[in-house]
Amino acid sequence: MHSHDHAGHHHDHAPKIDHLNTAFIVGIVLNSAFVIMEAIAGFISGSLSLLTDAGHNLSDVASLALALLAFKLAKAKSNRNYTYGYKRSTIIVSFFNAVILVVAVGFIIYEAVMRFIHPEPIAGGTVAWVAFIGILINAFTAWLFMKDKDTDLNVKGAYLHMAVDAIVSLGVVISGVIIYFTGLAWIDSAVSIIIGIVILTGTWNLLVDSLRLEMDGVPKDIDLKEIKSELLKAKGVVDVHHMHVWALSTTENALTAHLVVNPEYMNSFNDIKHDLRHRLEHLSISHSTFEPEFSNEKCEQPDC
Repeated sequence: MHSHDHAGHHHDHAPKIDHLNTAFIVGIVLNSAFVIMEAIAGFISGSLSLLTDAGHNLSDVASLALALLAFKLAKAKSNRNYTYGYKRSTIIVSFFNAVILVVAVGFIIYEAVMRFIHPEPIAGGTVAWVAFIGILINAFTAWLFMKDKDTDLNVKGAYLHMAVDAIVSLGVVISGVIIYFTGLAWIDSAVSIIIGIVILTGTWNLLVDSLRLEMDGVPKDIDLKEIKSELLKAKGVVDVHHMHVWALSTTENALTAHLVVNPEYMNSFNDIKHDLRHRLEHLSISHSTFEPEFSNEKCEQPDC
């Protein structure tokens, strides 16, 4: 006997797409305009830090667009080919965004090293003013995602992109001021390398977390011992094995488990599963599948 149970009114802490639509669209528009302005200023002033930051901001625009697309796909209805719908697209996008950032770091550091070898004159004043505008735009965009950043990996990714960019822009402002007053063009390359390290530091956890979900690993905030302990609290359940937990999306988790039930409680298994469903909802499990077994049966699964 199998029991497949989808939570009917689970405690969904996922951010609402209607609320985030505006945040994503505003972020995309503002950052697209700034990328164009920053790239033009970078070419005119000869600043590598502006050009590399413009390239990084362009990757941010792509990331915001992909994250918005993933949220829309996650709301699409399931069909016979995709019985869970397209929820997993949110995991794919979060991983792809992390990879984009890592590649951007490699490009930034490479260009910075080249500029150390072949320095060029830089208009420090232009660099400082453009980067200052970048601080305002990136900080505002980060603020749009701040309250939802702990509810979803893609929102966290968007927040990290923008928050890191605000810090990066601050670094570029400082380098522009120093270059303006001292003429030390190598400062621009040094700041570019620092930018790369900051981005990599902020991105590493996002990359690891998204890769874990991509590989069907146990989501970071899920404690298997706590879940098993909660399952064993149900009346009649004497053991739990063959338990698996994985992410359906960046906001929804699923579980399957074999429940060893005392034979005298087998007729009340519906009550047991409803009790367990509510227990798991509070542990961030929204989809659960249970296979009951009599306590006097022998499990034939290899990991029992």
